[in-house]
Amino acid sequence: MIQFTVEDRDGTRQTLEIPEGINLSLMEVLKASEYNILATCGGLALCATCHVQVLNGLDALAPAQDAELDMLDTLPDADSDSRLACQLRVDERLEGGLFRIRGAEQ
Repeated sequence: MIQFTVEDRDGTRQTLEIPEGINLSLMEVLKASEYNILATCGGLALCATCHVQVLNGLDALAPAQDAELDMLDTLPDADSDSRLACQLRVDERLEGGLFRIRGAEQ
């Protein structure tokens, strides 16, 4: 199992346990866990509505690719610890991570 913590917009934190090898993005897991994530583009890195702030574990993640960086550049509240949840695969690199939801609400 892969464990990581999600902080909702109101500051509520919940630890999620996801089976290894599930082959989903963090965005898909957040939506399935009933977090209020807009995810307008469906995971194509075209809308930035699944914006998360990585409070712990940023160094363990794969580097952001150009499409993700381009979308993050359009956000006024993006910072060096910002990522798009649709571009983060749920694997061992998320273990122990802490992700704060920042993107637009439904």
